[in-house]
Amino acid sequence: MFRLTREVRFAINSIPDDQLKGKPTNSFGGYPSLTGLGYYFTLQATLVGPLDSTSRYLRNIKEIDAVVRQHAIPFVERHVRQNTFGHGANVAAGLFTLLKDRWPGATLEQLSLALTPFQAWHVIAKEFPMVRLSQKFEFSASHRLHNDALSESINEQTYGKCNNPHGHGHNYEIQVTLTGTPSTTGLLIDVPAMERIVNDAVINRFDHKNLNVELPEFKDLIPTVENIAMTIYRLLKPRFFGTTSLASVTVWETPKTWCEYSE
Repeated sequence: MFRLTREVRFAINSIPDDQLKGKPTNSFGGYPSLTGLGYYFTLQATLVGPLDSTSRYLRNIKEIDAVVRQHAIPFVERHVRQNTFGHGANVAAGLFTLLKDRWPGATLEQLSLALTPFQAWHVIAKEFPMVRLSQKFEFSASHRLHNDALSESINEQTYGKCNNPHGHGHNYEIQVTLTGTPSTTGLLIDVPAMERIVNDAVINRFDHKNLNVELPEFKDLIPTVENIAMTIYRLLKPRFFGTTSLASVTVWETPKTWCEYSE
């Protein structure tokens, strides 16, 4: 199975313009371009299906861009202009419904609309009409990777510099993803309320702490990025219930190393 994801970046300016009538001049930075105060979005479409026998494309990315610019951008713009954007969930769901049959021969598996670099709404075909909301957070902490059941030499061999007896630190980034069926107004959960839950349960407890020493969860648990993601997930899971539940937690230890955990 092939999965092709294309990200389309675009702006909705406070004053309407006719950029979409022309050719993109900087689609990397977003097209239409942001010309002043306004809104900036990224839309990711993931298509699945077989490759074309001639081009060997799953889909020509120019076709994906064209569909998004013809249908999705005006859809988002109408909601912005009419002040009916709401909480985002219904717009993401509406976009999925609008686009799901626009690429015959390929299936729209997932659609993600990012409102900021840190917050995004996701619609996954097999879960629809449920939607997902992701929000990112950060904390700084130190840890040491060491297994008391192993010898000093094997610990050093296994963990290298991360076995430094004095520990080392990271600026961790975490993404909390919730899932559920939004209300008629598009509300899945009040975002500030979600942020307060994560802040109270995780950020305040983890930030500027020595994880091995100051957090009881790691008394007998090695604070690898995998175990940190699992621990945060289990701290948060009981706090989201009813129509909205915790889907996953992703922890970035560095920009090149991260782990997602779900149950």
